Amino acid sequence: MRIHLALGALALALALSPSLSNAQEQSRPSLTDMTDIEREAFRNEVRAYLLENPEVLMEAIRILEARRDANARDKDAMAIASNYQQIFKNPNSWVDGNPDGDITLVEFADYRCGYCKRAHPELKELLARDPNIRLVVKEFPILGPDSVTAARIATAATEIDSSKFKALNDAMMTFGGQLNETAIYQIAGTIGYDIPALKARAAEPDIEARIAETYALARNLGLEGTPSFVLGDQIIRGYIPLDEMIAAVAEARDATN
Repeated sequence: MRIHLALGALALALALSPSLSNAQEQSRPSLTDMTDIEREAFRNEVRAYLLENPEVLMEAIRILEARRDANARDKDAMAIASNYQQIFKNPNSWVDGNPDGDITLVEFADYRCGYCKRAHPELKELLARDPNIRLVVKEFPILGPDSVTAARIATAATEIDSSKFKALNDAMMTFGGQLNETAIYQIAGTIGYDIPALKARAAEPDIEARIAETYALARNLGLEGTPSFVLGDQIIRGYIPLDEMIAAVAEARDATN
C-alpha cells in the first residue's frame, strides 16, 4: 500500500510541478518514445526537482491520502445504503438508549474482545450524556468458539426477556474471568433468567442463523474486527475514545439536519 501511494504521489507531484508541467506542455515525448539518453536525462531532471522541492511530494501524498479517504467513505456510504434495513431496522437486534433517538449508533461487538470491553463503559457514558442516541447492538463473535457461544446465549436472552438483557450484556462485557458457557449461564442465572429455557433457546438452529446473518452483513460492510460501528453514513472500524465518538455523533447529527 505504501509503495502504491508513493508511486501515485510521484505521478501527482510531476503534475503539480510547474517546471515539469511546462516541459510537458512543450510536447515532451513519452518515456516509451525517448531514447535511453533522453530517458535518463528526464529522470535526472525529475529527481533534481524533487530534491530541491520536497514539499511538492509531501503535498502530493496529502492529496492522495485525502482522495483515498474520500473514496473509502463513499464506498462505505454506498454499502450502508444497500444494507440499511439489516443495519438499522432488524427486529432481532437489541436496542439500548433511546428507541426514538434522533441518531442511531450501531455496534458490532464480541464479548471476549478487549477493545469492546474498553469501549463498553464509554458507550454507557455516551448514552448517559446524550439521551437522544439509539444504540443497536449486533452480536459479531469473531474470537473463537467461546465467543460464538456467548453470542448464541445473548441472542436467545434478548428474545426471552429483553428487560433483563441490559444487565446481562453489562455483566458479560465487564466479566474479568474466562467467559465460557458455564460462566455465562451462572451470570444469567444470577440476573434472573430461566436457565433451562435459555439453554433450549440458545441451541435452536434459527439462533445460529441470526448470527450468520450478522456475519454476512459484516462482510457486506467490509468489517473484519471488533468493535466496529455504523453511524449515519460512515463506518468506524475499531475502538475510538469517548471524545472522538462524541464528535462523530455530533457530525452525524449535523449531517441529518
